[in-house]
Amino acid sequence: MAKIGFIGTGLMGLPMAQRLIDAGHSVTAYNRTAAKLESLTGAVIASSASEAITASECVVLMLTNAQAIQETLLADSSVLRDRTVIQMSTIAPDESQSIRDQVIAAGGTYLEAPVLGSIPEARSGKLIVMVGAEPEQFEKWRSLLQIFGENPVLLGSVGSAATVKLALNQLIGSLTSAFAASLGLVLRQNVDVEAFMKILRQSALYAPTFDKKLQRMIDRDFENPNFPTKHLQKDIGLFIEAARSSNLETASVEGVQEILNQAISENLSDLDYAALFAIVCPIDSNKKNL
Repeated sequence: MAKIGFIGTGLMGLPMAQRLIDAGHSVTAYNRTAAKLESLTGAVIASSASEAITASECVVLMLTNAQAIQETLLADSSVLRDRTVIQMSTIAPDESQSIRDQVIAAGGTYLEAPVLGSIPEARSGKLIVMVGAEPEQFEKWRSLLQIFGENPVLLGSVGSAATVKLALNQLIGSLTSAFAASLGLVLRQNVDVEAFMKILRQSALYAPTFDKKLQRMIDRDFENPNFPTKHLQKDIGLFIEAARSSNLETASVEGVQEILNQAISENLSDLDYAALFAIVCPIDSNKKNL
């Protein structure tokens, strides 16, 4: 079994680190907010990122953004010699490639493996793992990645998996905001929601995420998030930057970004991203709960 350093034990990182431990790996974990390590059982708790890296042959990153990676993983690059870094956070393709170059310059190796899925999938090992790496790296670490998801997919070199992850998260924002608008109209016009959903479920327009967010939106209950609004806002911003650099028109996605920006300004940043419904369909003072 491998000696694994795990840096970043937030909403997703914590159950992922726990799966490594439960699979028999030796895990040394570090998180900048130490309280987020309290419920992790069976790990050695490091007092710094460098300590976690030094104790490990492979370092898994599940951090908020590229800046956090710079401040932790790359704060002391001398400890990266002969270490493999598996970067699993959602960052931009050019950010991932820049971090790869810094890791290689320090004498380490690097692959990216962002995931699609949420806390339940992280706990059960049913995440979709997308990999950007050289084929030999992928084969070497495939069995480790399978702890998170049964069928990791090699998409190409570093940057390719980061690109696909942003493309998918863009759909999360666009589909959810579009559904919020349709649901809001149905509610405002006093049409039976279940009748609307029955038609939608039978059509080619349906996406399972609609049902996952339906009750949250109806109840306006956005607590206990699987994916906070602030993280979706960050990912949509990264998508827009990458799309513009690829000469794509981004007006439609900028509309989603504006909704998310407004949600952040109204203190919804730490709530589930279904909270964008509160912006698309604000409470009507003349109609209870609408």
